[in-house]
Amino acid sequence: MSNIKTFYDLINFANSQNKKIFEICQENEAYEMETSIENIRNKVFDNINVMKSAINEGIKTNEKSLSELSGTDCYKMQANISKASLLFSNVMNKAIVYALACCEQNATMGKIVACPTAGACGIIPGAIISISEELKIDKEIQINALITAGEIGRIIACKMALAGACMGCQGECGVASGMASGAIVEMLGGSNEQIINACALTLKNIMGLTCDPVAGLVEVPCVKRNAFLTIHSFTGANLAMANIKSFIPLDEIIDAMKEVGNLMSVTLKESSQGGLSTTKTALAKQAQLEKIWKNN
Repeated sequence: MSNIKTFYDLINFANSQNKKIFEICQENEAYEMETSIENIRNKVFDNINVMKSAINEGIKTNEKSLSELSGTDCYKMQANISKASLLFSNVMNKAIVYALACCEQNATMGKIVACPTAGACGIIPGAIISISEELKIDKEIQINALITAGEIGRIIACKMALAGACMGCQGECGVASGMASGAIVEMLGGSNEQIINACALTLKNIMGLTCDPVAGLVEVPCVKRNAFLTIHSFTGANLAMANIKSFIPLDEIIDAMKEVGNLMSVTLKESSQGGLSTTKTALAKQAQLEKIWKNN
C-alpha cells in the first residue's frame, strides 16, 4: 500500500480487497507508524476536535485580526443565517459559517488544523462538521471521512506541491475542496468510485486559481475563498452521488493542475505581485500596514 501514488492504483487495490479507501489508508498508516488502527483513528478524532474547537471559538467572536482585514465575517453570516433572504439549506449556510470561523481563527492566531494548509483550513471542517451535525452522523463516520480526505491529499501531494507559492491557490483551497468533496461522499455512504469522481469533478473546475494575498497576509481573499470553495465541494459531491462522472480521470486532472501551476507566473503564486494584491485598494492597505509595522 505504501507504494501507491496514483488514484488509479488506489481504487484498484481497494476494490480488489473489497475495502473502502479509508480502510486501506488507516491500515497503511498503522503499519508505517508501527501502531494500531485504533490509535490512528484516535489521532484523527483529535484533529476533528481541534476543528470543532476552532469553529466554536470563531463563531462567538467578532474580533478583528491585527491587520483588520478579517475577523467579522463569520459573526455577520451567523447573525443572518436564519433570515429568509439566505438561499441555501441550513447545512450549507452552516458550512459557510464554519469555514469562515476556522479561517478567522487562523488570522487571529487561534489553533486550527492545516488541511492541507493553513490558508485552506476552513474548507474540510466546514463540510465535515456541518454535515455531521445536520445529518447526525456519528463519530466513526466522521473519522472515516477525514481519513478519506487525508488520503486524497496524500496522493495529490505525491504529484504536486500543496502550496500557493508553487501551484497557486489551486494547490491549497482547490485541493482542500477536492479532499472535502471526497469526504462528503464517504459520509453519505458513496462508493470508492464516487469518492474519486467527486474529487475529480471538484478539482477540474477550480484549475488555475491564483494565490494573490493582499499585503502578503492569509486573509484577503483567502478567508472568503474558503467559504466559497466549501460550497464548491458540496457541488462535486452531489454530482458524484448522482453517478455523474468526470470525463478526465483524476490522475490526469492532477497532472494538468501541475502543468498549469508551472506555467503560472510567479507574480500569481503567493508573491503578492499580481492579481488582487496589486489593485489600488490593496496597495493602499499594504502601504498603511507597512507604515505600522515599521513604527512597531
